[in-house]
Amino acid sequence: MHPGDEVQYFTTPREEARVFYTVLYRDENILVVDKFDGVNSEALFSALQEKYGVSFIHRLDRNTRGVQVFACSEEAERQLKEAFRFRRAVKIYEAICFNPFSASEASETAYLKKDEKKSLVSIQKAPFEGAEKILTQYKVLRSYGEYSLVEIRLHSGKTHQIRAHMAFLGHPVAGDEKYGDEAKNKKYAVKRQILVAKKLSFKLSGELAYLSDKEFVSAFSAAMETADDGKTERGGRG
Repeated sequence: MHPGDEVQYFTTPREEARVFYTVLYRDENILVVDKFDGVNSEALFSALQEKYGVSFIHRLDRNTRGVQVFACSEEAERQLKEAFRFRRAVKIYEAICFNPFSASEASETAYLKKDEKKSLVSIQKAPFEGAEKILTQYKVLRSYGEYSLVEIRLHSGKTHQIRAHMAFLGHPVAGDEKYGDEAKNKKYAVKRQILVAKKLSFKLSGELAYLSDKEFVSAFSAAMETADDGKTERGGRG
C-alpha cells in the first residue's frame, strides 16, 4: 500500500445483518462504540462511515472487544490522531492471563519488532535491531489459581503489544491462538482471546477540551467464572 491508496472493504448480507457494535457516545465531534469480538476494525469503520460519515482513528484486533473511537469532524480527527501518536490517549484493557503472578502489579519495558509478512511480533528484554521500546503496566485484579483477571495499561500502542508482551512475561492471554498457551486454552475450552479494551480517555485542547473530562467505558468484561467441572466460561457483557 502507498499514501493516497483507496481501500475498499466488501461485506456480505449476512455480515451486514449482524449486530457487531453498540454506541457508547456520540456528538458532533466523535463517535465512541463498543466493538464486539470477531469483528474486523476495517469492516466496522466501513459500516460506521456509511452511516455516520466518520473518519478512522485507531484499530483493535479482530478478536479484541471494547471501546473504539472515530472522528466526526476534521478537528477531532487531527486531535485524536495526535493524542494516540503523542500518548495523550489513556488506554486501559482487561484480560484473563494464565499462570500465577509473582507481583500483583508492575510496569514492564521491552523491545518489540514486527514481522509484516508473518503478521507476528517478536519481543526481547534488551534493544535489538529494528525493535521499538514498549512499556506495559499491569495490575492483578483477581486470581483464580491458574489464571487471573488483569488490568493492563498501554503506555505505547504497538501491534499485538499486550498479547505478545504478556506472553513474553510468562502470562499469555487466555484464548490467544497466536502467542498463547495452546494446552491451557484447550483445557479451559477458550477459543478466542479474552481481552477487552475497557476504558479510553483523552487529553485534548481547544474546542475539544470538554472531552478531556470524559472516560468511555466498555460494557464488556474479561471476568470469567469457574464452572463446576473445573473449566471456565468466557466472560460476556457486564
